[in-house]
Amino acid sequence: MYGLVNRAVEGLVKENFGDDAWQRICERAGIEDPQFVAMEAYDDAITFGLVAAASAELKLTPAAVLEAFGDYWTTYTIEEGYGDLLTMMGSTLDEFLDNLDSMHARIAGTMPELMPPSFEREACDDGSSILHYRSEREGLAPMVLGLLRGLARRFSVSIDIEQLEAGTSDHARFLVRIT
Repeated sequence: MYGLVNRAVEGLVKENFGDDAWQRICERAGIEDPQFVAMEAYDDAITFGLVAAASAELKLTPAAVLEAFGDYWTTYTIEEGYGDLLTMMGSTLDEFLDNLDSMHARIAGTMPELMPPSFEREACDDGSSILHYRSEREGLAPMVLGLLRGLARRFSVSIDIEQLEAGTSDHARFLVRIT
């Protein structure tokens, strides 16, 4: 994953738990110099190590850490200069979800080693949506729950989210209802 992701993990921890917690997490993860370059690709093991270390240090499940990270990511990316791109992808939550793959394709132009997930929104007759999430990386579905909560806040809507059956290791589905 790119350093941008690891820097966001750092921001999440420091904002919510302080600098000392971040240092302890880095020590647990075996990271001696936690200076990540945003546009540099790092081994996924580093990011997963940070999540595992944060889970142990903060006494949260890995899923809770990933969910909090997903929520935080929506604000963090705006602050890191991606706000205009996010705005171009839609003026409603549904429009934005429909354009996630297009957004990732644009970002891939500047991040050649990007392995983005894929999203497909399926509109339901009752106004809800089923969001299909596919990724080469296993175990990140909890992050999608957080992303959806953060995006709902961005678009000033309230939502209910339910993760449907797990499906395959690379495919998860989420029922999203705007309330």
